[in-house]
Amino acid sequence: MLKYIARRLIIAIPELIIISFMVFMIMEAAPGDFLDQYKLDPSMSKETLEAMKRELGLDQHPLVRYFKWLSGAVRGNFGYSFYYRRPVSKLIWERVAATLSLSLTSLAGSWILGIALGTFAALKKYSLADKILTVFAFSFIAVPSFFLGLILLYLAARTGWFPIGGMISIDHNSMTAWERFKDLLWHMTLPATALTLGSMAGLMRYMRGSLLDVLNEDYVTFARAKGMPERIVVFKHAMRNAINPMITFLGFSISGILGGSLFIENIFAWPGMGRLIYQALIQKDLYLVITSGLISAVLLVVGNLVADILLALVDPRVRLT
Repeated sequence: MLKYIARRLIIAIPELIIISFMVFMIMEAAPGDFLDQYKLDPSMSKETLEAMKRELGLDQHPLVRYFKWLSGAVRGNFGYSFYYRRPVSKLIWERVAATLSLSLTSLAGSWILGIALGTFAALKKYSLADKILTVFAFSFIAVPSFFLGLILLYLAARTGWFPIGGMISIDHNSMTAWERFKDLLWHMTLPATALTLGSMAGLMRYMRGSLLDVLNEDYVTFARAKGMPERIVVFKHAMRNAINPMITFLGFSISGILGGSLFIENIFAWPGMGRLIYQALIQKDLYLVITSGLISAVLLVVGNLVADILLALVDPRVRLT
């Protein structure tokens, strides 16, 4: 197992380099650069703009800038943000906790509810409950998460039941530890709900179809014919095989932790990496965008590795050799 993990991590190194280079070239291919916003200011002289260009390294060849960034990234230095004038690593470190708290909460909620409701719908196939869940699932699959977030934001503004933005209240620091925790959950409710519902709906349909396929297999029919209790047939034998495709899908869910929250964080003014990445794209903050793309690629590699390991632990037919 350890040799397999080490081999996968070594293979991931050239993959991450290629992905970071592709992100860099896409940003370079986009028209304009960070200094465009200053070029529109008539008070900015040409000499000042040239000085800023040299200071930011934008006067160098793109390949030279990329390999300078790459050599620094290997040592843990991911460059400086053009807009914030601060190290990229510090900016990301300050925002990553907010994004992880929101994304992991929605990820856990969508998977727990999706698997539970999908299993229930499969066991109640074609019943009224199954039809209601089907309408519910297709409705939230069709509605984009950002549009659902706007609806929830409108309801919060009209009712006043939930805050319409931010992560904490103004008097958060004066609260007790338990009150601060409740305050964080209160602010997290709406953005986490918007992220959870869309993912949960898709997972529910996926789990329902997977379990129905397994329940039609010959070994399930044989187990029932032997008089085995239905609970044992479903939850010990059928569920164990039906969950395998879901584990594979888990790897892609982990990789989408950053991208999935980008629009929701901007709608609810959540101070996470989603807002940071969006602002970096608008400002053409090159090194911040590259580092964010690299983090997403790392999550993709880690997510697929975790999925492969879990699949090998759940299914004895899979061997990591």
